[in-house]
Amino acid sequence: MPTPFTRRRALTLLAAAGATAALAGCGFRLRGPQPLDFATIHVGVSEFSELGALLRRQIATSGTTTVVEDAAKADVRLQVLANEREREILSLTGAGKVREYQLTQRMRFQLLDKNGSALIPPTAILARREYTFDDALILGKEQEENLLFRDMQSDLVQQLMRRLAVVRRPQ
Repeated sequence: MPTPFTRRRALTLLAAAGATAALAGCGFRLRGPQPLDFATIHVGVSEFSELGALLRRQIATSGTTTVVEDAAKADVRLQVLANEREREILSLTGAGKVREYQLTQRMRFQLLDKNGSALIPPTAILARREYTFDDALILGKEQEENLLFRDMQSDLVQQLMRRLAVVRRPQ
């Protein structure tokens, strides 16, 4: 006769197995690197810039695509047309000092095949963040702003990678 401890353990294991089967059955899977449909890509951003390095790392993790520096040898060419950062005042205190800022980063890009035809026409993606500002903590707030911009850039690169993953080259 099983003891209550083993019965409870068996029920827990059964519930965990049921949850795993339900998640697997519904198509759930963790988001990870997605394979790209092209073997080589030319990235039209300097590899020494923060954006260029981040894009190259993300493309390398796809496992199917390598970045080439010669655009003529690439299956596709990624051109970053613009990468703009903005800071807007969102609210003021009663004394007229800035209380909150809104940060915006916009990226415009296009993806071209070997013939120069657009696989992804010029497209804009953007990310926004808000943060409170305090004159007494100006150095800390400057670092916070830099971290938020870095986070937004990472978010934009993830959005870009998802868009690249759905591109299918014409055969």
